[in-house]
Amino acid sequence: MTKLLLMFLEFFKTGLFAVGGGLATIPFLREIGVRYGWYTMSDLSTMIAVSESTPGPMGVNMASYVGFSQYGVLGSIIVTLGLILPSLIIICIIANFLEKFKEAELVQQIFAGLKPAVVAFIAVATIDILVTTLFGDYTFSTFHWKQFICLFILLALSKYKPKLHPIWFIVASAVIGIVFAF
Repeated sequence: MTKLLLMFLEFFKTGLFAVGGGLATIPFLREIGVRYGWYTMSDLSTMIAVSESTPGPMGVNMASYVGFSQYGVLGSIIVTLGLILPSLIIICIIANFLEKFKEAELVQQIFAGLKPAVVAFIAVATIDILVTTLFGDYTFSTFHWKQFICLFILLALSKYKPKLHPIWFIVASAVIGIVFAF
């Protein structure tokens, strides 16, 4: 039960500090995986792919997956609650004050300062996922050609068919992953 409490607290911290949505949780999830070994970087990549492909917020989907993989349904509920509880608390606290302060210069400056930090976190997470997908790890000892070819094809399609709905990329990626067992 101590591990479940630790998972709750780690995901609570993630929910508290991951400003910017689901993608902003990725650096925190990477750190949790490295620190506690609850999942590998490959598992994280899979969680991101599945979370992006399923309805609902990505961070919540990933918290549910991690909790379920360790403790079943109870773990899924507790870890997901750990992730969303900070937002609920903060929203309840500031809801009444937001209307008064949203035009305040200090508030505008804080949000302006947070934007580059969120972009940097997402960029680092994206590079991490790209390296994991193409090389497996940071030793760069192997190169996954099939993943590279699929990535190249999907990027080319997005460039030359920009009006193609994103759901088709998700479906194509899922089918390719199943067929080639990536």
